[in-house]
Amino acid sequence: MLEQLFGSQTRVKLLQLFLNNPEDKYYVRELTRVLNSQINAVRRELQNLETMEIIRVVTDEDDNAQKSRQKFYQSNVKFILYPELKSIIQKSQFLLNKKFANSLKKAGKLYYLALTGFFVGDKDAPIDILVVGRFKKKSVERILKNFEKNFRREINYTILDKEEFDYRRSVADRFLYSILDSEKIVMIDEVMNTLSEVTNEENN
Repeated sequence: MLEQLFGSQTRVKLLQLFLNNPEDKYYVRELTRVLNSQINAVRRELQNLETMEIIRVVTDEDDNAQKSRQKFYQSNVKFILYPELKSIIQKSQFLLNKKFANSLKKAGKLYYLALTGFFVGDKDAPIDILVVGRFKKKSVERILKNFEKNFRREINYTILDKEEFDYRRSVADRFLYSILDSEKIVMIDEVMNTLSEVTNEENN
């Protein structure tokens, strides 16, 4: 869908990378590796994005006597349509998230799925994805790795079976509650709702 909107797969990859990581800067050959794209295509689209002022050029000066400069590219957060463009990317990302959740549901029994960390802009979160369910480990890891490719970055995740999740929750496990109490996007929830229902019944 985004390729049809923006006219180039390489351009879409660059937009996703820059808009999801506005503080990071990249040089050309690094981008070809990260995006797995041809260098000529990357250079052409970088020039297009720079001309449109969606990205900007920055230089990095090393400490040697020659003070050589390396050209880097970075998201231009002052671009007049930056919020709208980022919103489009985020909404397309939501469709990816739904597809990811459906893939996990087909792979086994999924009780809980929360996206945090990178997905909500929380750099202090210990992980990016929490999965609670019953799966064949290799199957769910393959799904997670394929999902990771969409964001051109490493995604940290934790997979728990329901028994371990329930136990950790019962002992107020610090790691688990650092996730449950943090900002997150809950895609699937068949455990926290159950807990609320049980608690309400006990109070009545």
